[in-house]
Formats: sequence, C-alpha cells, structure tokens
Amino acid sequence: MCAAAAKPERRRRAELALAALLVGALALDFACPLPEPTATAPTLTVLAADGTPLRSWQSIDGAQRHPTTPEAVSPRYLEALLHYEDRWFHWHPGVNPAALARAAWQWARHGRIVSGGSTLTMQVARLVDEKAAGRSLPAKARQIARALQLELHLSKQEILALYLNLAPMGGPLEGVETASRAYLGKPAADLSHAEAALLVALPQSPTRLRPDRAVQAAQNARDKVLTRMQTLGVWSAADVADAKLERVFAPPLRARWLAPLAAERLRQQARRNGKQEAVIQTTLDAGLQARLEQLLADRLNTLPEANSMAALVVDNATLEVRGYVGSADFTDSKRGAHVDMVRALRSPGSTLKPFLYALALDEGLIHSESLLIDAPQNFGGYAPGNFQADFSGPVSVAEALQRSLNVPAVDLLERLGPERFAGRLRHAGLRLRMPANAAPNLSLILGGGSTSLEELVGAYTALARGGLAGRPRLTPDQPVLDTRLMSDGAAFIVREILESGGRPGNPFRESPQRVAWKTGTSFGFRDAWAIGVTDRYTMGVWVGRPDGTPNPGHFGANTSAPLLRDIAAALGPADSRQQLAPRRQPATVRDVAICWPLGTAEAGTPPAHCLQHRMAWTLDGAVPPTLPDRLQPGGLVTAAWTQGGRRVRPDCAPDATKAEMVRWPTLLGPFLDAAQLDPIERLPWAPGCAPRTPGGPALRIVGLEPGSVLRPAPGRHDVTLRLQALGAQQGVTWLLDGQLASGAESGAGVQVLTLKQPGSHALTALDGRGRWARVGFEMQLPARNTSADERMTKASPPSLR
Repeated sequence: MCAAAAKPERRRRAELALAALLVGALALDFACPLPEPTATAPTLTVLAADGTPLRSWQSIDGAQRHPTTPEAVSPRYLEALLHYEDRWFHWHPGVNPAALARAAWQWARHGRIVSGGSTLTMQVARLVDEKAAGRSLPAKARQIARALQLELHLSKQEILALYLNLAPMGGPLEGVETASRAYLGKPAADLSHAEAALLVALPQSPTRLRPDRAVQAAQNARDKVLTRMQTLGVWSAADVADAKLERVFAPPLRARWLAPLAAERLRQQARRNGKQEAVIQTTLDAGLQARLEQLLADRLNTLPEANSMAALVVDNATLEVRGYVGSADFTDSKRGAHVDMVRALRSPGSTLKPFLYALALDEGLIHSESLLIDAPQNFGGYAPGNFQADFSGPVSVAEALQRSLNVPAVDLLERLGPERFAGRLRHAGLRLRMPANAAPNLSLILGGGSTSLEELVGAYTALARGGLAGRPRLTPDQPVLDTRLMSDGAAFIVREILESGGRPGNPFRESPQRVAWKTGTSFGFRDAWAIGVTDRYTMGVWVGRPDGTPNPGHFGANTSAPLLRDIAAALGPADSRQQLAPRRQPATVRDVAICWPLGTAEAGTPPAHCLQHRMAWTLDGAVPPTLPDRLQPGGLVTAAWTQGGRRVRPDCAPDATKAEMVRWPTLLGPFLDAAQLDPIERLPWAPGCAPRTPGGPALRIVGLEPGSVLRPAPGRHDVTLRLQALGAQQGVTWLLDGQLASGAESGAGVQVLTLKQPGSHALTALDGRGRWARVGFEMQLPARNTSADERMTKASPPSLR
C-alpha cells in the first residue's frame, strides 16, 4: 500500500516541478525578451535594372545588409547550408542534444574544441544577442536559452530568414544576398554550386575567408563544403567536380561600384521625399554602364589634369536611362570627382541649332535647301563669326546645320524670335537659364544660356521619337513624360541632315549604324559637347573643367565627338529582342526640286530664274522662298533693260527691251563668281547709260562689319577676307590703316585680303568718284582664349557675351 501511494506522489511532484520549470521559463522569457534583430535596419542599396548592385551605403551600425527571404535564395544554397551546418534544423527544438553531447565529450577528451555543437538556431541566437557570442560556458548557456526562446516565438522559416540576413560575410557585409551581390555581382537566387558552397563556408571565419583578400583559404573552405555535399549524396560527383573547377575571385568591395553619382542622386532624392527605402531600383544597364565608365577612363590620359567628362545614354522607346556617368573618375578629386556633370548647368554652345532649324521648318520659314547667307552681318550690335574664322557665302539649311555655321543660325533666330524659341524649348523640358536680369536674345543659339546634359539628351530624343522630347527616367517607377517639341516631319528632316555628316573627318563615317550627331563648344572652350541619336538610343557627352575654367584647344569636334563615336560602337546594333519601329518617311515630307536663288519649286519657277538646281526636303507641301534681303528690299526678281547686248537705264534708252532678272541677296556679292549670276546681270553697262548710284545711294563695304574682332582658325595665324564695295563706280582702291592694301582681285569686283598683324585696324574703300567707306575692326592672335562656337565682337552688348 505504501509503495502504491508513493507513485502518485512522485508523479505529482514531477508535474509540479515541470510546471514550475515552465513558469520559470515563461517568466525568464518575459523578463529577458529577444533583442530586436538588426536586420530590421537594412542598408540602402541602389540596383541596376537586372538587380546588379551599383552602390551601397552602410547603416548606422556600420553594416551593409540587403534583405532577402528563403524563397528568394537559390535552392542550392539552402541545401548546402542545412546539410553542412544543421541537418536536423527542421526537427530539433533549437538545440541538438546529441550534437551538444558529442561536442562536450570531445572537449573533455582532447582539452579543446574539436567540433561545434551549435545548431543554426543557436547561431542566430549568437547573432541577435551580442552577449551570447563567444565559446565560454556562460556564452553557450545563453545561446541555448536564446535558441529555445527563438523556437518558442518564431517559425523555422523566420529563424532561417534571420540567418540569411544576419550571417557575417566579411568586412561590413551581412547576409547572403549582400555577399552574393558584393563578391559575385549577382543575386543570391542565381548561385551556382560552387558559389553556394563558398557563401555557406564564409560565415565560419568571415575575416580569414574573405574571397577578395584570401583567395586560397576561401577556395579550400568552399571545397570542403562541396566534398561534404558529395559525401552526403546531396550533390552528384559530376556537379561537385565541375564546381571545384571554378576559380574563386572577388574584386575589392569598393571596386564594384557602378554609377556612383547616379546612385548618390537617388539616395538624396529619397531623403528629400522622406522615404526609408532599403533598395532603389534603377533603369541602368549594368553591362553598358561598366563599358561606358571604362570608355571614359581610357580617355583620361588625353585630357589635362583638372578635366572631367560626363556621358548619358537614354533608350528612345522607354526614355529609360541605360548609362549614366557623372564624372570621369570618382576617385580623383582634382577632376571634380563628386561633381555630377550630367546635371550641372553649362553653356550648350551650338547644340541647340537642330531645334532652331526644326522649329523654322514647322513655321514654314525654310525647307532643307533654303538659301541662307554665311557672310559678316551685324544684328543690332551683335556680330557673330564662325569657328573657322571665315565665311562661305551662299549655303543651304542642310549645309549650315551640318557645318554648324553661326551667322545663318543667328539670322534665322532673329526672324523666328529668341523669346519664342526659348519658350518652345522650355515647354519641352529644356530650360535655358539666362544671366541675372537678362532676357532671351540672339546669343542663345550660340550658347548664351545654360542647360544640362540631361535636358539636352532629353530634347534630342525628339529626333527619334517623332518630334516628342522626353524626360529621361532613372527609375522604373518614374512616369513617362514627353512633350511635342517639333513635328514628326521636322524631326525626320533634321535627323536626315545630321546623319549625312558632310564634314571632312566625319567621326561616324565608318560607323556600323546611322548616327545623327551634333557637336558644340561654349565660349572660351569651357564646354565641349557631342550629342548623338540612333534608332534605339540617344547619347550625350560633355568634356571640360567642372569649375568652368577655359580649356583652350578642346572643342566638340576634336574631343567629344570621338568619344561619342566609341560609345555608339560600344552600344552595338539594336538588340534583336527589342522590336524597333522601322524608319519611315512621314506623309508630310516629300522631296522637291527647287531653284536658287529664289528657293521656290523648280516646277513653278521660270527656267531663266533657276540659276542652280537642288533637291530639298519639304514639309506639309510648303516650298517657302528665300528669306527677304535685309539690305535691299523689293524681292529677288527685278526689272532690267537691255539694248544691243548691253544693260541700260530706261530713261536714257527709251526703246530698250525690258526683262525680268533674278538676283542674289546683296550680302552674297563678294562670294559669287560671274558665272553664278543671271546672264542679264553679267552684261556690261552701255557707256553713259550706267546707273548713277548702283547698289544704293552710298558706298558700302560688304564682307566685314564695323567693330568685328577677327581671330585666326585653330592652327593658323592669319585671316582671309573677301570684300566688295557696293555702289562703287570707276574702280575701287583699298587702304589698310592708310596704306595701299595688297591683295588679289577676283570676279565681280571682289577683293581678297590676307591679314596677319594683330591690333586695331581701319579698312577704307575709295572709288573713282572720290566716295569712300571705312570699317574699323580688331585682329587677335590665337594665344588668347577665344570662342569656338560663339565669336563675339566688342560691339556686342554685355548681355550677349
């Protein structure tokens, strides 16, 4: 009886003891809650479109983390982790008694730790509780307690997720996703057998096994994991053999940075918007970005020490930014490493000219072969010149744009209106910032305002997008914003002109794809630009000094255009996977035969008035005539009288024959040969019946404007002028600074003078009747900083400089 009664008593005591143990455990759990896992404070990582990390920033505690889940990690990694670290993870309550007993026996027998008895849960306990770290008995006891506590509160998947995010991976890296992207350049979902084994081994000794510092040690540890997986029969011998052939290599962590300034821009933007994102996805193409950065780095040795470069590549179809280089070398402070020149406001030089000609096409002012005047002109005190310091006389719109001539562009802008031009660009996202208290003026077309590479490239996308300019998108969640800048037809015509090149030394002559390109150089050689458009991409390049210091000798054509050519080649032909719309000629565009100098359609022009035949692109069926003559109003078709094979005045020869004669704009006189004139205009005047004041009431020098500053072209030390004295009678004598000027006379009374002496000069034309005209000018040698695209004169008001 006594023995029978003792059994229930012992059972009650055991139950009470167990209950007390549970109560004590719950009280201890309540009194010592689990620490907040640091994985809830991830670092910021900026990713390329394919998930490749571009740049990461450490969190407050100095670690770099990239959150992940078991579902987002390669099954190979999970297999290796669980079989190598804890095969009984899904069955034990946080500790493995058999493993602990084995480890304790080995310790007692050998006097040192031979094998660990920690489970994966115990390793997580060590990671979430700093006091549980270490191998002392108190630390192990704390690990066991925390492991049991983790199993009480969290599921197995949650515990596994903590390990995936907190496992030390060397240096500031924590978590498998962070290590995979930093060391291997890929997401953890794409790990090979060898890569998975490497990342499983790494947390055993993160400092000693870092693959970017200890390659052989890391490889040995990896191979140990691989051998274990083969021994356990989890991976086949063939897979393990192949995996062991892979070489362990990881570049230094910082060397993995791509697009650092683009990433910094997005980080600052997130801060301003109050966002606490762990990951920022971009539209950048990691492979293209790496090639782009390498292309710029390869050209650094061709530039002076303080120079930098920037480049931007935008996909025309989506407006996504695929390549973004804000500075040439992010590690070189002498080159303005941290100054993002993609966004910096700089003078665009001549890069705005395609937009001017496109808008003039839409306004019906011109067609592609309209006759323009490349000759010295003065626009209310503003007298621009050309980069090559000479003039060509009659040029077409296509020639003026291809050769980036300044005077025809300024002439056209005055007729279109600078305020209107600036307004159209601003509406399309390209803002021209003017100096303080300055209004848009004629200098705009030569770089008189400021804009950014990003805005320029966005506007140039209109040439490939049917006239719609767009805002480049750096993140996929940015909306597609585009605005009509020009008509579809104008975009087609301007792109055709820019693609055909037309200049000696065309850098795209041997390019495998068609590139519509334009260069620009700001005043004083401060900024060298090149913008290019293909079917798929729009590309932009800037070269110069971030501090705005002049950079003589470096301009768009010789510095930026070759880099743009290399970028176009690196992009290669359009990806066959992307369906591009075939190039089409808009219905509003057609080719028409036209005549010079009238500029009208050949079909509607009398044959006698068609002195030159040309083929032109026209828009909306309009064939606008040549722009009005600024010096001689009344049209280009005038009345003329002839008698006996000579020209006469109607008042001195009443029976003379009246005819219509076509003439060229007055300012083109010095540039025309007699063979280019109307046959009637080539006839000599009858003696005593010549006009009393031909060409106007006073003598006028054409070919040189008052107040001009002449500068030789690069590589030259002289300037050649072609001059004509309009209204002169009985011959012309030319005087330079009061001395007889030596020079050759060509047809149509044109005097060719070559000037070599710098300083202030006065040129005088004296005819046989004693009438004279004088022009003051200055010549400067190229030693001084001069403009490439915008040759200003001292007569220009300050607001136009």
